[in-house]
Amino acid sequence: MTANIAAGMTPAVALFRSLADETRLRIVRRLVAGEARVVDLTGELGLAQSTVSKHLACLRDCGLVDYRVQGRQSFYALTRPELMELLQAAEAVLAATGAAVALHPGDAAVALRPDDAAVAPAGAAR
Repeated sequence: MTANIAAGMTPAVALFRSLADETRLRIVRRLVAGEARVVDLTGELGLAQSTVSKHLACLRDCGLVDYRVQGRQSFYALTRPELMELLQAAEAVLAATGAAVALHPGDAAVALRPDDAAVAPAGAAR
């Protein structure tokens, strides 16, 4: 691998690492449906406020999410519509590769379409 290729991978690694966390992927999936406040996300996802805020900060640092202020409230939304195309492409790859993309024990996959339920790892009880 050349130095130029290796240097060019750093942003891609950061992008995929930001989406590799289940909580961040759940937040992104929720924001596909429209903007939301931290309080909305905590209630809908069953997460602590500090957890949601931490993950939103990560997604903001990556440029995937931003917010607008209305009065004393902040409304978060996706900034890049291309993100949904990326997630749909990932879903297509996962559908094509099936079990070849194995999860490590204890990992949980998250469905990428807003209307899907979370997918349990192979062999896990539902």
